[in-house]
Amino acid sequence: MTFCSDVQVEPLAGTAKQESVYVLFEWPTAWSRDVLDGRTFGPGLTAKLKAKLKGVAGLQLIRRPGRAGHERGTGHFRCFVVWAREGLVQDYVLNSPEDILDLDLEHPTGTCLPLVLVCTHAKRDACCAIKGRPLAASLACEFEETVWETSHTKGHRFAPSVLLMPWGYSFGRLNVDAGRELVGKALHGEYFYPANRGSGLHTPQGQVAELAVARQLLDASESLHYGDLTVDAAETPAAKNSVVVRHHDGRAWDVELEEKEASGVVSSCGDEPKTSSYFAARRVLRRGT
Repeated sequence: MTFCSDVQVEPLAGTAKQESVYVLFEWPTAWSRDVLDGRTFGPGLTAKLKAKLKGVAGLQLIRRPGRAGHERGTGHFRCFVVWAREGLVQDYVLNSPEDILDLDLEHPTGTCLPLVLVCTHAKRDACCAIKGRPLAASLACEFEETVWETSHTKGHRFAPSVLLMPWGYSFGRLNVDAGRELVGKALHGEYFYPANRGSGLHTPQGQVAELAVARQLLDASESLHYGDLTVDAAETPAAKNSVVVRHHDGRAWDVELEEKEASGVVSSCGDEPKTSSYFAARRVLRRGT
């Protein structure tokens, strides 16, 4: 069997999961294929959770890597509310999944607490378990409090697939060495470019543009931290081939994009190959130069 993540014919940039607020809830028991399909929490609670989260936040189930993460434990569950735009995490201990319904998802608060979520959602795609679990276990040996297994992160064809909180960046095709470097830098808020799929705060075009500027700055040996760059939606034209990226120090860039095609893309294990489109940065022009 050919795993979808073994077919690497498209770039990572521009494929990040789009979301600005996340609820990360520790749930050590089985995860159904879609954690909100009614089979994980039952139809009644699932309907209430969907109503609570719709248009407000995304739900990621999490657990500790390894066998310990699958044990029910004391009946108290860690829960994190992540505000990616503000780079904040609020940490809770809940008694049950019903308590998610009482969370405040409207007012950002908390601290900048790095969390690394490795997708191990086997029922969604085999790649996530086969490639995600070993990575999560290895990283947890060094960064026990930072690393969690998580449910579907979008893009299992890029497994191992990782979400980095509290900034909402997605990563793919990470090996253990790159994973260690990613976590080490994240603990200091430092931007990690390799395997970076982009920020979930932006459209695919915005993700590609931000990454193109980030690479240019890092290639020039500049120091770069999460939150330094933003995509200026107000100045970005309606046309999808140009994006404005700003640095917090006042610099700005116009990033010209082009749309390309990748053939042979396998979206999920067992799917037939198909042709898919993606955006690539054609030119990065700094304003005022």
